[in-house]
Amino acid sequence: MSGGGTAGVWDAAQIARELLAAGAVRFGEFTLASGAKSDVYIDVKRAWTDPRRLEGLARALAARAGREPRLAGMELGAVPLVVATALLVRRPFVVLRKAPKEHGTRQPFEGEIPAGEAVLLLEDVTTTGGSSERSVQILRDAGARVERALTVVDRGEGAAARLGALGVRLEALVPMAELRAAQR
Repeated sequence: MSGGGTAGVWDAAQIARELLAAGAVRFGEFTLASGAKSDVYIDVKRAWTDPRRLEGLARALAARAGREPRLAGMELGAVPLVVATALLVRRPFVVLRKAPKEHGTRQPFEGEIPAGEAVLLLEDVTTTGGSSERSVQILRDAGARVERALTVVDRGEGAAARLGALGVRLEALVPMAELRAAQR
């Protein structure tokens, strides 16, 4: 990371261009994790494997990180994003597991979650919100307060409503319409 702060923060149009240039957005026929069919596949991992793009995404997330004293993200897609963003905003973070370890403490996360502390959930892509809902549940079960989630891309297929029903506001750096517009 070159320095701190939010200098040179990418806007939604720049993020969309970078995701497309990285091959992180593909158009065609795909089956999503939810089982739904889609004409677009988004794999933000293809962008965050490039240090320049990871830094750009982290700066954009850091600019919207708010005041929550701790960040969290689910393995695998959100981990580099949460680590890079935590470095910029100088806040601790938690890595959530898709499934608890089968040995040792069997914790569903790595890191500390002080009881009652507000945690900002970071996501790479949100679609229906199932994974995000699971993340919120893990955090709340550990005693955290989760009122906001920040995603790189929201596909606009129900995640905002699903999280809203849990009292969590979803914010996206890039809405799906911006990706489609950038592709043209």
